[in-house]
This record gives sequence, structure tokens and C-alpha cells, in this order.
Amino acid sequence: MRILARINARADTAYDNTYHHKLRGRIWNALEGTQYDTVHDENQPKGFAYSNPFPPGDMKEGDERTLLVASPHEELLAHVAADLKDDRELNIGEMPFHVDTVNGLATDVGEPGTSGTIETGTGVLVRIPPWRFEEYGIETDHEEAEFWRPQHTMEPFRNQIENNLDRKHDLFCPDYLPGPSEVDGDPFDGADLIKTFSIPVTVTQGHRETWVLSKWRFDYTVRDDHHRRHLNLALDTGIGERNSLGFGFVNIVEKTDRKPGREGSVGA
Repeated sequence: MRILARINARADTAYDNTYHHKLRGRIWNALEGTQYDTVHDENQPKGFAYSNPFPPGDMKEGDERTLLVASPHEELLAHVAADLKDDRELNIGEMPFHVDTVNGLATDVGEPGTSGTIETGTGVLVRIPPWRFEEYGIETDHEEAEFWRPQHTMEPFRNQIENNLDRKHDLFCPDYLPGPSEVDGDPFDGADLIKTFSIPVTVTQGHRETWVLSKWRFDYTVRDDHHRRHLNLALDTGIGERNSLGFGFVNIVEKTDRKPGREGSVGA
């Protein structure tokens, strides 16, 4: 589940790639005093993810952008939608916007047999814990978690993504249903790395770090209802770490039903 907000620039402005902290603050303000506010300081996935204001690029006054917020909790999205409607002045970093419309948006990878492609709309954060360095043959001069880079190979990336999705499954799905690591097969058929890059990130007020991120295109074919649930969970919560800071947001960019007469592509 997600909400889609159409927003327009209130002034000529340069695109601010360090928007994450400010946008996160607006979402938490919308959740203040609700049942979801209690997880703010807990060391666990928060249950929501969001896109950047897209398409990225410098803006003239009146230029339109789109913002998506996703969550497995419909009520959480209702709080965020109500906040955006009640206060239509939206300042994301140094980018001033006006909220024009806010609507619900249903996303689903499709029934078993459906194939498609999921693409990361924002950079994915994957950190390899130091206790797995030896297993992966990683040699470093520090004992802190290592940002995933292509030279680390795909094994640690896949493992960390699946472990993270397992944790979200434990939090947001019924206990009696199997998580991603409890079924046969990988979540994705293939993974194409688009790029890796580093950006400065304001982790907390006054504390900034440089993080290494990656962007991906993942192919999938829905095997069964369990696999469908796992992929939809990734759509609702993002993949990788720190989704509530704006990382790992994913979209369906292509979807094809294999049943005759029902083929086509859709964007999300």
C-alpha cells in the first residue's frame, strides 16, 4: 500500500540530494501521538519507506514532482495523508513545495506466474557486519560494519537483503506464515546493478556521515502466494536498511501476466 502526492515547487530551486532528514521529520511529525510514534526510537524497521521527490532535477516555480510513501499499515498511511492535506506547505530540505493532491495507490507484484521488474527508486543501504568478514573474505583495517561494494560480490548483498526482509516479515506479517528464508528459491530471479555512489547523510540532527549506496533492477517471477507476499512486503517496506530515512524504496517498472490475453506493462 502507498500514497501518491502530487507536489509543485513554490519557487525556483536547486534539487537537494540531502533531503532525507527533513522529509523523515515531516513523516514522523504526522505520526506523533499515534500508535506508530512509539517505534521512533526502537532499533527495528519502522514499517514505512518513501521515494525522493521525483523526477530529480532543478526546478522552476510551479514545476510538478511526485512523492510516494509506502507501508504495510494502511492506518499509518492515512495519518501521513491527512497531515499532507491539512498542511499543504511541504519543505523538503531546501526545496519548498505545495501539496496539490494526495491519493491512495495499490501495488501488487501479481498472481503466481506473473513476471516483472522492480527497480530501486532510491539508493539501497547494505552494511556487512564485522562478524561475517571472514566468511566473505573481506579484509579491512576497521571493525565497523562495511558498506557493500561490487568487489564484495553478490553473496553478502543477497544474504543481507534476505535477512533484512526476514526481520520485516517477523514484524509485519502473521507468525504462522513462512518468511523469505523459510521457503525455497530466492526473492529475485536476477539482479542488475545500475550504479554505486556515495552521499552525505544526516543521520541525526547535527551528525552527518558519508554512506555508500547502490541502485538496482531486479527481475522476478511469482512462484506462489508466499513469494508474492514477500515481494509485496519489499514494495511496502523497502529493501535494505534505513528505509525510514529514505533508502531502498522500490517500484514495479514492468509487469507481465503470463496468462493469454492479459499481457502488458505497468508502472508504479
